[in-house]
Amino acid sequence: MKWIRYTQAGRTGYGILEGERIAAVRGDPFQGYEKTGETVRLDDVRLEVPVVPPTFYCVGLNYVTHIGTEGLKIPTQPDVGYRANNALLAHGQDVVMPADATKVHYEGELVVVIGKKTRNVSEAEARRCVLGYTIGNDVSERVWQGSDRTFWRAKNSDTFKPMGPWIETQADVDAMETVVRLNGEERTRFRTDDMLFGIDRFISTMSRYLTLYPGDILWMGTDGHSPDLRDGDVVDISITGLGTLTNRFVRAK
Repeated sequence: MKWIRYTQAGRTGYGILEGERIAAVRGDPFQGYEKTGETVRLDDVRLEVPVVPPTFYCVGLNYVTHIGTEGLKIPTQPDVGYRANNALLAHGQDVVMPADATKVHYEGELVVVIGKKTRNVSEAEARRCVLGYTIGNDVSERVWQGSDRTFWRAKNSDTFKPMGPWIETQADVDAMETVVRLNGEERTRFRTDDMLFGIDRFISTMSRYLTLYPGDILWMGTDGHSPDLRDGDVVDISITGLGTLTNRFVRAK
């Protein structure tokens, strides 16, 4: 099932994508829903980020190749950080690079969407709390990343976290491949589940200390390396079974 969040005629809400049409619902995938019987064409709506999370978690240094290209040490245990909702951006919208940003990179990532309140779960139980998956682009300004202790600019500037286009509830993570294209040319390809620490390990570890709530998201890191992005570049991130997240990068005037 593909859960899509969209705006039409001034109303923002959830629907279920069925082919090229959206079945409207009352409610949402977290608290319960019912179909209204109405449908709208996908082309007639504006896509929104598929969820505005209560808490936005992220994973760093979770793929060996990416760690090597950034000249960093391989971690010995799961490490979790946070991102800011102000940075979220929908599929099809423009990432705005601040005028003084000099080294902006993409990071194609699998996004895990939590569906149930969760605390103290084992790795074997962890996947039961997952609603589904979507795609994220963890845009990063590398010069700022080296100087900002909390990454407040480097990772959290407005528009630096494209996510979408929808939440897929029936995806097979083991079969996924992540492909990143820059202006239509393939630049990065990797097995999505080729992680140092997998989804189950992270959720189990986090749940020992944190309560996870419906709508929380966990970005799972990236592999490969990005070139420096320029004004007008278009980045497409495709993950098997999840579709494609597309955003153009523009330089702020």
